[in-house]
Amino acid sequence: MSVVKTNDNCVGCNKCIRACSCIGANVSEIVDGKNRIEVDPDRCVGCGACIDACEHNARVFEDDTERFFEDLKKGEKISLLLAPAFKANYYKEYESVLGQLKAAGVNRIISVSFGADITTWAYIQYISEHNYTGAISQPCPAAVGYIERYTPELLPKLMPIHSPMMCGAIYAKKYMNVTDKLAFISPCIAKKNEIEDPNTDGIVSYNITFDHLMKYLSENPIPNGQPCSDEIEYGLGSFYPMPGGLGENVKWLCGDDKKIRDIRGEGNLYRFLEKNKDDVKNGLPYFLIDVLNCSGGCLYGTGIEEKNNDKENNYYNALIIEEESKNTNKKSPWAKQTTPEKRLAALNKQFAKLDYHDFIRKYNDKSNLVKYSIPTEAEKEALFNEMMKDTEEKRSINCSGCGYDTCTEMVYAIHNGFNCKENCVHYVKDVAQKEREDNEKLLEEIQLQREASNNKTEEVINQMDEDFKQMIGSIDNIEQSAKNDSEQIDSIMVSIDEMRGYSDKMQEALVSIGGLIEKLDSNNDAVISISAQTNLLALNASIEAARAGEAGKGFAVVADEIKNLAENSNATATDSNDNNQDIRQEMENVKSQAANINAIVTDILNNVKGLAEAAEATEGHIEEVYNVVEGVKESLEQIIHDE
Repeated sequence: MSVVKTNDNCVGCNKCIRACSCIGANVSEIVDGKNRIEVDPDRCVGCGACIDACEHNARVFEDDTERFFEDLKKGEKISLLLAPAFKANYYKEYESVLGQLKAAGVNRIISVSFGADITTWAYIQYISEHNYTGAISQPCPAAVGYIERYTPELLPKLMPIHSPMMCGAIYAKKYMNVTDKLAFISPCIAKKNEIEDPNTDGIVSYNITFDHLMKYLSENPIPNGQPCSDEIEYGLGSFYPMPGGLGENVKWLCGDDKKIRDIRGEGNLYRFLEKNKDDVKNGLPYFLIDVLNCSGGCLYGTGIEEKNNDKENNYYNALIIEEESKNTNKKSPWAKQTTPEKRLAALNKQFAKLDYHDFIRKYNDKSNLVKYSIPTEAEKEALFNEMMKDTEEKRSINCSGCGYDTCTEMVYAIHNGFNCKENCVHYVKDVAQKEREDNEKLLEEIQLQREASNNKTEEVINQMDEDFKQMIGSIDNIEQSAKNDSEQIDSIMVSIDEMRGYSDKMQEALVSIGGLIEKLDSNNDAVISISAQTNLLALNASIEAARAGEAGKGFAVVADEIKNLAENSNATATDSNDNNQDIRQEMENVKSQAANINAIVTDILNNVKGLAEAAEATEGHIEEVYNVVEGVKESLEQIIHDE
């Protein structure tokens, strides 16, 4: 995880790319149509150049300040390693700040200037034992990160001794028996990378930058803090944060005849390493090559508050601290009155109980994290053409607007996914120019077409106007027909309604006839009954006439006639009943058909009603169409007028 991050203030100005010495550490992306520069954590070494370059406050760094104070609140046992640059930067607030940290729960406060003395001593021990001249100093974690990633061939020349922070931490753990977690009050954002490196074994747990520490205390002041200082007397290591401080210490102990190559500032340092890596690898004629990422040394490191970065004042404070350290004890190895040989002898005596092997540092080749592909000539040609750079002149503009020095470097960056063609200002301009030319050409073609068709336009529009007039006439006819249909449907509905009334009345009449037939059946039954009785009387009369003999003959004739009448009445009534049964059956059939007719009429009426509603809706749609056509017609008339 990178200590440097991009926030939402980024406007994609590319200054960070231009300021960065690490290829591909800044990656240009198009997000929601806007350019944005992200940080690749594998390639970033935490040099802080992009933070200094960004005027939009789009680059921020992370440290462990918040976690440090949270752990103190939880009761964690924590002791401090204090960078000597802190006193120079906060000469007046120094003791009060340490007092607040003590009040917050910090246990011990150990000056890293003492660790710097151990580093110097261990350097001299290692150089003397291995005749290790021409080595590169190691205190700067950004420089170490760069060499491990970008110039790993120089790792054998990187001094295998820990930094002052780590030497102080190892001394505290092994020789002072400090069991607390250790936090480093630091002027450097890249120290977090060193703390988290596996080769430092997690001995230090927190990197707390001056910047974030002072902001935290200003927002969360800690009450009841009593002013205090660190525990260990300042040594010559207090001069370490000054520009060239390590080299000066070595000269102070080994003599001014020792040639120290001092290289400071991220631009100078990384260019020097790239340009001279073969010579450095083979051994330059220097006792030591002292390298620092920050041009002003750790005194003006990347983790210092901008408002507090008063170089002249801080430099003056550091000189005071240095003079104090040299003059505190005339018998100390720092005393001006003694020779370099005596100073070194005294230093060796002071650290006689230390084993410099405890302070040996290992490194790792991390070049696999920053693999970089060189495009073939064909790939370069294709990328140049995609960027619309089709001439040597366009390929050599080298405006640096993309953040790279040359157009070729930009092509390499695009090839490796570090950038995109849309981040080239000349590509964007060429695209805009091409679009402008295309638009102008299109406008010219439209104008020519308009002029060519100008004579036909009025004729076409007039013809369209006539067509629309005819269409309006047709719509009027349709509308009238629809209205007529609606009226006819209304008439049909009235007739059908009457027809259904007739059907209902017929059913009622059939029911009445059925009743009359029932009565007729009853009368016929009565006639049959009377005829039976009459027939019986006639029979009795015939019998009596026969008994009367000659005298009853006339009565016998009458009895026969009565009998015939009775039989005829019976036959007639019986036949009438049979006919009534047939009539009743036919009436039932008629009633059934009448009911079917009624149902059909009802269905027809419902359908006609639906048709009537549809006719009304059709009239409404016809009106809408009419209005639309009228609107189009008016527009055409306006066009004719404008022409």
